[in-house]
Amino acid sequence: MMKLLEGVIVLDFCQFLSGPSAAMRLGDLGARVIKVERPGVGDSGRQLTLNNLTSDGDSVNFQIINRGKESYAADLKNPEDLKSVRRLIDRADVMISNFRPGIMERMGLDYETVKKTNPGIVYGTVTGYGTEGPWVKKPGQDLLAQVISGAAYLTGDRDDPPIALGLSLADSITGTHLAQGLLACLVRRGKTGVGGKVEVSLLESMMDLQFESFSNYLNGDGQLPQRSKLGNANVDLGAPYGIYKTKDSFIAVSMGSVKALGVLLDEPGLMGDDDPMEKRDELKDIIARRLATDTTAHWLDVLQKGDFWCGEIYDWDQMVRSEFFTALDSLIDIRRPELEDPIWTTKCPIRVNGKRAGEGTFAPRLGADTEKLRREFGL
Repeated sequence: MMKLLEGVIVLDFCQFLSGPSAAMRLGDLGARVIKVERPGVGDSGRQLTLNNLTSDGDSVNFQIINRGKESYAADLKNPEDLKSVRRLIDRADVMISNFRPGIMERMGLDYETVKKTNPGIVYGTVTGYGTEGPWVKKPGQDLLAQVISGAAYLTGDRDDPPIALGLSLADSITGTHLAQGLLACLVRRGKTGVGGKVEVSLLESMMDLQFESFSNYLNGDGQLPQRSKLGNANVDLGAPYGIYKTKDSFIAVSMGSVKALGVLLDEPGLMGDDDPMEKRDELKDIIARRLATDTTAHWLDVLQKGDFWCGEIYDWDQMVRSEFFTALDSLIDIRRPELEDPIWTTKCPIRVNGKRAGEGTFAPRLGADTEKLRREFGL
């Protein structure tokens, strides 16, 4: 297994998705991740099920996000436990929390306090909307970040209501940004010995995810972008870019010349000099009517022979059975020892020198490593 971060100790004080996913990624890259949890309760994500899926007393979702970690149970309101945790922090390289602003400060576990005894610590925090301003106490939750950021406004066709993205994208992208910041700070520490504090928020991460379209809005004429009337896939791209219904299913048509598409579809209405953005709805309507006359397989054959970018719409059942997915070898079973039923999840998507990061070990039971860690670190 590739262990780029071997020897790096990460303390994960997080719950749910954004913070734990950042710690998981550092673990995939070889760091040792110790999850600090409340005795008897643990990370609230242990009981937050998706589709009611549980295994061995914990949600499957928790086990996926916390694979490969160790669990140290400590009551941070108990003075003796808090002393032990502080000694553990003094031995750590990275510390991550995603509690509401003010909570870590009240326990004396904020960055300014921690760095007094561990000046090289790389300290990461996740908030919903930053640490200042009127939204500091607003719940930092994925759907709220999506709708406040404007992402839901961009999704769907023009006459649709705002549409959420169907995934916990705000949490996931924030965890990615946090991992990037922590890694950059670790690189600097390796060169200078200086640690640092890395801060990310759900809202800022969602805004950054939209940087292309949002920047166009900021630098344009002040008009909000308009979703296309049908087949909307990107508010800033003209025809033919979008998803269209065929006789039997759907097809995605990507970037390319409208005139070239008209030739391939034998559609005279696409062969003029119309502006693909200015006339987007009109052109897409012509494309939609033509594509509805035959099957997806037929149009894929026509467009691919003409080297026009297009694609079939897969659901997950189709995707996992496809040859391209099988060739990637992207799934791993992370069930706990002695359990019969597998827990499948995606492997770390990062490869270095041909080797994939992460080994996909199981997630810890609550407090499973407490005694071992006490002995090892003299806690």
